[in-house]
Amino acid sequence: MDCIQNSMQKKAAELERMAEVLVTGEQLRLRLHECKVIKDRRHHLRTYPNCFVGKELIDWLMEHKEAPDRDTAIKIMQKLLDQSIIHHVCDEHKEFKDMKLFYRFRKDDGTFPLDNEAKVFMRGQRIYEKLMSLENGFLQTREEEGVAFERTLVASEFVDWLLQEGEMAARDEAEQLGRRLLEHGIIQHVSNKHHFVDGGLLYQFRMNFRRRRRLMELLSERIKSIPESYDSPFCLRKQNMEGGNTSFLSVSPTKEIRVVSAVRRSSMSSSCGSSGYYSSSPTLSSSPPVLCNPKSVLKRQVNPEELQSPGGPYIKRTFTIVGDAVGWGFVVRGSKPCHIQAVDPGGPAAAAGMKVCHFVVSVNGLNVLPLDYRTVSSLILTGPRTIVMEVMEDPHSCQQGH
Repeated sequence: MDCIQNSMQKKAAELERMAEVLVTGEQLRLRLHECKVIKDRRHHLRTYPNCFVGKELIDWLMEHKEAPDRDTAIKIMQKLLDQSIIHHVCDEHKEFKDMKLFYRFRKDDGTFPLDNEAKVFMRGQRIYEKLMSLENGFLQTREEEGVAFERTLVASEFVDWLLQEGEMAARDEAEQLGRRLLEHGIIQHVSNKHHFVDGGLLYQFRMNFRRRRRLMELLSERIKSIPESYDSPFCLRKQNMEGGNTSFLSVSPTKEIRVVSAVRRSSMSSSCGSSGYYSSSPTLSSSPPVLCNPKSVLKRQVNPEELQSPGGPYIKRTFTIVGDAVGWGFVVRGSKPCHIQAVDPGGPAAAAGMKVCHFVVSVNGLNVLPLDYRTVSSLILTGPRTIVMEVMEDPHSCQQGH
């Protein structure tokens, strides 16, 4: 029995690893198209559509801090080549080279090998995106056995939706698709007690396809089972005394200055609990556990009415923040309204002018004053790369580190 269970766990880990490689590769492909790194190129009077130059891509990875050095960047791209995500345009090189050679994503020329596993993941991603874009709140907080679970779907309603959308022609086929999605680690029963059954049980997406993957994750030996987090766009970690991480000052109301290291948003890291202390969840790398500052930087909490009262001391500011490869570089905390608890000085938010103690008024035009920080963080993490945030600033609301 143990051998069977170990075999199933190994198979599940392999499938999860494949999914992460597929999603990471697709995210990189879309980013490279957006940045015009992928384009039609000519060589010896021949045009090669939708390709990139090996050397230019390594330059791009270094510029966007996706790798610490060129050798590591080459290893990342070699991983994608080994997994048939990319290939040399003429298939003459089985190794990725930091040279003026043309490479292409197989999805851009229709040569991607679609085995059964890959098809399931790609279909799961399409279903996930369609459900996330619905405005009727298909994924909702629901209760099962007296416990509330966020972003759930009811199995029978999910089957109904699959039939309505034409994803499947018959109800038993839709149920089988649900079972395949669960077996591939894309969805799961909320308490992991049941396989997918067409009925009233609740399920959640176990995989967040919109989570922005770091390319360095491809070089990890294995993917550990970590629940998806909708926590703030980055968390604070304990100080790494050996260096290597960016440090910044977080000033508490007692004027005690603590130096902590900042790691911008990555839900493959441990998530911060609502208590403000770090959890013991496993991390992808050997980094120390996450530590969120348990003390608010605010001198006092305010309510939405006070923020919006005419003649008050608060000044409205608007920031447009373009996330980089690892997030936006700030922590949201509090509730009704949320506030900015910390800002990474080297991140996009700091570059836009955001500071600690700003109160969050809206995100991409949506009023978030009555929401808590987890809901606001979820809006940011599942939204576009570019976010427009309105905040209220009071220069006397707290003391800021310099």
